[in-house]
Parts: sequence; structure tokens; C-alpha cells
Amino acid sequence: MNPFNEKPVDLINTIDNWTALYPRSYNKNDTDPFTKTRIILMNGTEFEAVGFSHNFSRNTDNNDLRRDLAMLRRSEQSQQKTLSCLKPKDESILEHTISYEQLAVDLTAILAKREPDVNVKNALDFALLEDFDHLYRYADLLEMDRGIYAEQLVGGYTEIMPGRPTISEHRHPFDNIKYPINCKEASPITRLNVAIITAAEQQTMNYYMNIAGFYENDIGRKLYQEIGLIEEQHVSQYGSLIDPRSTFLEKLLDHEYTECYLYYSCYEDEKDPMIKGIWEQFFVREVAHLHKAADLLMKYEHKHWQQLIPDGRFPELLKFSQNIDYVRDVINRSLYYTSNMEDYEDARSSRNERFISFQHHVNKSADEVPSHVVIKEYIQRNSQDYRYEVNPHPTTELRDRTTDNTTAARECVVEMVIK
Repeated sequence: MNPFNEKPVDLINTIDNWTALYPRSYNKNDTDPFTKTRIILMNGTEFEAVGFSHNFSRNTDNNDLRRDLAMLRRSEQSQQKTLSCLKPKDESILEHTISYEQLAVDLTAILAKREPDVNVKNALDFALLEDFDHLYRYADLLEMDRGIYAEQLVGGYTEIMPGRPTISEHRHPFDNIKYPINCKEASPITRLNVAIITAAEQQTMNYYMNIAGFYENDIGRKLYQEIGLIEEQHVSQYGSLIDPRSTFLEKLLDHEYTECYLYYSCYEDEKDPMIKGIWEQFFVREVAHLHKAADLLMKYEHKHWQQLIPDGRFPELLKFSQNIDYVRDVINRSLYYTSNMEDYEDARSSRNERFISFQHHVNKSADEVPSHVVIKEYIQRNSQDYRYEVNPHPTTELRDRTTDNTTAARECVVEMVIK
């Protein structure tokens, strides 16, 4: 599929009336978990598109160009509003959060498995274990507060057990910045992967930033605060991978191409007929957006789209599947890693003074860290934590279900305390 070869519809036909804007929501009990994750992914992709467009508009004084951006933005907003309301009214904040974290785990694993750039793959694998741990923390809170087992929500596709402990994820901001890719040299898959994961993690960050104050109790509000801060770190990391040398119009073309790619991937992967129809409809609209972006690039910078995307055909499509073996492998390889500037290192031998100092500043006591308070309270009530495992945890240190580990990946910090 090459979206540049498709005939675009008129942009005015990409904006909905009120009836079309409000879809029938999915059934939270019957809908496949990966359908839910696709909806969250595309909602985040639309948020990214709208945010970028506003930023672009605020950085140019050409009102003709700003009007064209406003037209594209209204169309993207229509799509985002539709996707947002696919979530049913009876799905709680925390149930919806499980889908967010399942998306974070499985999307990151899928992208990492196909990523040829070592720098990008390392970033994906590193953050994967943190999102995996977040799923575990929220799952325990869900069972504790609502009596719902998250394994029912993830459909058996994704395990629920500790990853890199959340307390170990609090890093100095300097250590979340990585080397950017070079779009002229990067593979099409790498360019797509960086754009996709940045938008997806940004959506999670935005959700947690806004939702914390709406949770029903203090322990949950504090958990959303903490994990929201980790998601900000992830967005800083992934955003730093984006090529800063591209112009705004070049970035606009990349955004629209990514959206075309994702909607077509969703369409090909979707099993739900009603949702599949939405993916098809929005792909058609994104083709129109893409052609408009190409026209603007030619009009204002005299560049043909092929100068940026030599082969417009989509590479390997994004297809959701379970990644249990891959996640377990990453746990075995990199559970104990922390970040040091652009690199990663084993916390058991690290002497990163920024990390140690920041840990002491933020985590005065492990007993005060919200993510670990959740597990501690769950164990006190139930004698052991809640998990969904197909086999025992791959790391011996994290197999004990009667205590919460606050040492793994921060051994250098604990060692300093002992001294």
C-alpha cells in the first residue's frame, strides 16, 4: 500500500456532523483487549497530531499556511473525539488504565522486536520493563479497590508481575535524553517506531496528568501521580530520539504518513466489524491529510515528498500479538539497568552520582513511595500480591509474592545508605 498513490477526498468531507461524531461505544466485557489498545493508540496519535499542529501554527506568521493547518487540525480533532467516545461509560478510570499499560507493554515489545537501530531498540527495551511494572501496580490496586482481576482485562495476552521496580525508575532528568535519529539515514521502520512510541507514551502521560485528581482515594491518586512522572521521563526519552533537523513542514508530512500507516495497520489487524469500519474511514481521511501536507511542502519549501520518503509503500504493518516470551527475555537481560546520560548500565555496579543523589532527594524512604505502598497494603490484606503469570517470575529476586522488592536496579543507592 502506497498512500501517495491513493486519490484524496475533499478535506471538507473529513469533518463530521454531530450524529457521526458520537459512535456506539464498545462493550467492555466482550471487546478484544487488543481492539481497546488500538483505540488508545490512535487516540494518542490524534492528540500528537493536534498538539504538533498547534505548535506549528504558533511558530509561523504565514496566515494562509495557518489556515490550512487549522483545517487539517479540525479534521484530526473530529477523529480524536470519535475515538475518545468509543470508551464506554461503565468502564472505570482504573479498568481503562489497564488497557493503557497493556498497550505500553505490547506496543513497545512489538516495536523493539523489529527495530534495527541499536540506540532506539535499547530505549524501547529499557522503558518496556518500567511500563510492565506499572501494569502490575495498577492491577493490584484494581483488585484491591474493585475486586476485578486484571487478567480478565488483558485476555491472557500479557503477564502481570513485577518489572523494574517503580522506585528504581526515578532518575535525574539529564539521564532521560538520548541521541536523535537522522531521518536521512534511518530506516522507514525506525522513523515510524520513534514517531509511534512517542505519541503513545505521550498519550499515557497526558491521561495520568489529568486523571490523578479524579481517582476515588488517596492511595490511587498518589499512584497516578508517581507513574505519571515516570511517563514524563519516557516521553522525554522517546522525544529526544526524534530528528530535530527536520523543518515543520517535513515533520507535518511525517506525521500524516505515520497516521496513514497506523490506520491502515489497524484496519488490517482489526476483528471487530464496527471498529474496522472506523479504521477504514479514518485511513481514507488521512490520505487526504497526507496529500495536503505534500502540497504544502512543495508550495512553501519546493520539496517533493519523495525527497523525504523515497518509497511511499508501507513497510511491515503493525500487528498486535502476545509478547510474553520477549518480555521475559528483556527481564533476564536488563532488569537491573539504569540510565546514564545517553547510555545504560547495570545499577549493581553503577556509580552514577546523579542517579544516587536524585534517588535520595525523591525517595526519602521506600515506605513512602506510592507504587510500593500499593503492593505493601495489598500484601497486608491478602498475604501475597496479585499476579498473572504463565510461569514463575524469570528473576529469582522477584519471585517472592509475600514482600515487595525495592532494591532491584537501585543497588548502588541502597549500598550508599548501608555505608
